[in-house]
Amino acid sequence: MSPPVRAKGAYLCPLDFKRGCIDMNHGGGGRLGKQLVDELFAPAFDNPYLQQGNDGALLPVPAGQRLVMATDGHVISPLFFPGGDIGSLSVHGTVNDVAMLGAIPLYLSASFILEEGLPLAQLQRIVRSMAAASHACGVPVVTGDTKVVERGKGDGVFICTTGLGVLPPEREIGGARARPGDLILLSGSIGEHGVAVMSQRQSLQFETTTLSDSAALHTLVAAMLAAAPEGAVHVLRDPTRGGLATALNEIAQQSAVGMHLQEVAIPVLPQVAGACELLGLDPLYVANEGKLVAIVAPEAAPAVLAAMQAHAQGRQAAVIGQVVDDPNGFVQMTTAFGGRRVVDWLSGEPLPRIC
Repeated sequence: MSPPVRAKGAYLCPLDFKRGCIDMNHGGGGRLGKQLVDELFAPAFDNPYLQQGNDGALLPVPAGQRLVMATDGHVISPLFFPGGDIGSLSVHGTVNDVAMLGAIPLYLSASFILEEGLPLAQLQRIVRSMAAASHACGVPVVTGDTKVVERGKGDGVFICTTGLGVLPPEREIGGARARPGDLILLSGSIGEHGVAVMSQRQSLQFETTTLSDSAALHTLVAAMLAAAPEGAVHVLRDPTRGGLATALNEIAQQSAVGMHLQEVAIPVLPQVAGACELLGLDPLYVANEGKLVAIVAPEAAPAVLAAMQAHAQGRQAAVIGQVVDDPNGFVQMTTAFGGRRVVDWLSGEPLPRIC
């Protein structure tokens, strides 16, 4: 992704962002592809690293820090949904993946797979949203790539983002570090993203609009870590595809422990609960894009919970359960009616193309 450097008059006419569409020539490696970069991508994502104009970016990294890298592909349908779009989602999702290891996100790369016939107005809207999310996070897009595929082979646009961050040498956070006795904290209500996306699909209109919770969580993570002694936050995970249930089963397997949840402690918005009931879904398995689950040493949990509740992204934070000793690695839940059930892995794909 090169900067907008060109001789005067190099392009016959500017891109038509009202009526124009992507065609195969935009991906041919020639003048039209350069024009797309110069007039859309480079101005939106402008920063000193992108202005280097090379196929990669030369980046400074703080001395003594370890690198954390995460990558994610975004193929959501529809491209636009209440509370966000594929552009902002592609930033938030990858920033959060880096932050879930306790790292400070520094840089992003972006790869766009565009379908022939995609209206330039839609692409401009997506790029502007992505740039706004990047700027709000303070994590710049420093390099990228654009490809075009034939009509019918790309569903509009796919975006792949990779994030790079740094981790202090003493910090160890990961899915294998949960211990019996740890408390399980959730940053807020679950299921909004999946329901928001489903609400835009054909024949699915709900009485109350639900907004996606898509958001960057790195500042919330920073506040949590600042409130606890180093090493007291054992696991962080953002429960995206497969929802909270799948995330907790992943951690239980990685750590060889069990978990015991309290259903009444897990916040679910009434409109999300109603939509899930209508669709025959369990909110525990519905995707989120702006929530995290934390597994914390019990002595540090009150301070971490208070820090979460003082942050805009964690006002509904709650303790939802405890890690237990279980060689079978079961996640179990006491229901609102006082019974107990196993919260198993997600089976199948009840909500396709939600991120």
